[in-house]
Amino acid sequence: MADVNVPSAEGDSPSATPVGRRGRRARKGRENTARLIEQKPFRTRRNTYPKVDAVSVDELEMIHEASLKILEEIGIDFLNEEAKAILKASGADVDPSSDRVRLDRAIVMDAIGKAPSEFTMHARNPEKNLHFGGDSVVWSAVASAPNCVDADNGRRPGNREDFRNLLKLTQYFNIIDLNGGYPVEPVDIHPSVRHLDCLSDTARITDKVFHIYSLGKERNLDGMEIGRIVNGLSEEEFARTPVVLSIINSSSPLRLDTPMLQGIIEMSRRGQVIVLTPFTLAGAMAPVTLAGALAQQNAEALAGLAFAQMVNPGAPVVYGGFTSNVDMKSGAPAFGTPEYIKAALVGGQLARKYRIPYRSSAVCAANTVDAQAAYETVFSLWGAINGGGNYLKHAAGWLEGGLSAGFEKFIIDVDLLQMVDEYLQPMVVDEASLALDAIRDVGPGGHFFGTEHTQARYKDAFYSPIISDWRNYESWAEAGSPTAYEKANRLYKQVLAEFEMPPLDPAIDEELTAFVERRKEEGGAPTDF
Repeated sequence: MADVNVPSAEGDSPSATPVGRRGRRARKGRENTARLIEQKPFRTRRNTYPKVDAVSVDELEMIHEASLKILEEIGIDFLNEEAKAILKASGADVDPSSDRVRLDRAIVMDAIGKAPSEFTMHARNPEKNLHFGGDSVVWSAVASAPNCVDADNGRRPGNREDFRNLLKLTQYFNIIDLNGGYPVEPVDIHPSVRHLDCLSDTARITDKVFHIYSLGKERNLDGMEIGRIVNGLSEEEFARTPVVLSIINSSSPLRLDTPMLQGIIEMSRRGQVIVLTPFTLAGAMAPVTLAGALAQQNAEALAGLAFAQMVNPGAPVVYGGFTSNVDMKSGAPAFGTPEYIKAALVGGQLARKYRIPYRSSAVCAANTVDAQAAYETVFSLWGAINGGGNYLKHAAGWLEGGLSAGFEKFIIDVDLLQMVDEYLQPMVVDEASLALDAIRDVGPGGHFFGTEHTQARYKDAFYSPIISDWRNYESWAEAGSPTAYEKANRLYKQVLAEFEMPPLDPAIDEELTAFVERRKEEGGAPTDF
């Protein structure tokens, strides 16, 4: 499923770094230089290609107008008293006898206009700060899967060991920019303290930006405090330095529940990032027509994004699109479909209209690592990139409609992402690259293998895959006819065997331990059981 928050949810350049406590943000994080797999260094990624518009300007305006009519005439249920008080104080029409709230278009658009069009998120390793918005592109791996799967142990419920191993893959591969949530839900940790163990693991195993779940006020506050501690920030610095993000899923159709609203309130108040993502499946929780589903998606997104600005004008937000369709025979979600691609493109058009960073996903409905998994993931990725997605979630390891995190799928997706990353690098056109001297030397009927031009460039001329096998048939067969799945299995295990923890300031590590232990003694967060 989507990245639903359930336990079984204009700015600086990326190099800008605030100074935190003990001056630790001024230090460069050390990197393991002996890499098992050849990969490019962690780097800024931008998509300078023209974005694809799936609908005309007039058609986009029709979707926009329909969304505003939904908010004005039908309204959205806000299932939280504090949220309704904030909305009423901002001029919304709050029904005192129900949870229904109607929002005048002027109020919505005024609030949306206060959201930053670009901002920077800061990691505990400042070399891994991330820019959101404009033409920037950042990727995170699979998140929120209740199960995980590999060739050796099959499909199994999430546990802490697998959770940590997937975090190690996330840290190891430079192509993965941030931690977008628990890659698998470790159900062997009690729900009251799971967030404390998971986020402290995340903060130690990785030195990248990370996600916290909106599953009640306590989890938001604890997650933000862990983010503040590991980034070495004072309270004042934290409030002006986005370091954590949270996905907020509206309960489609037309509802925002208490945990999600508490997440918006607590995160936005302290200047942290909200990614508002309606889970609108056409034919199920949204109209069967894409135009209707997108109008509903946009209404729900605008309501949540406007609310965040009512809480704290200028709070960083991201417009999330996750509209897809269902299998009308079974009701199961489908991903990587033609409809999903169209929705991803229109979602990008809407986000650009409102000048808000855009989130999309690279997802599939395949139950195993097969051709279906490959083409559905590529189609989803195609829609996200051509739609101008700034934040691409679930970009490595997603299987089974989000019900499983796959270790082999993770590695195969990394190869795919690295290829797309190379595609996004601008092509060099200058006197040297035009190679006229080399062409003149070789002349008609020759070859370029031995030319000085080739010899000086061949090592880095082309992308070298980690999974794709380019040997001829005879060489491949002689090597045992290895499949992509088998190679991915071997590579993920080799990465785990050689993984090294990123350095963490001992004083910060001690402070983190003390905080987690204290919160556990206090009982952690309330649970439903």
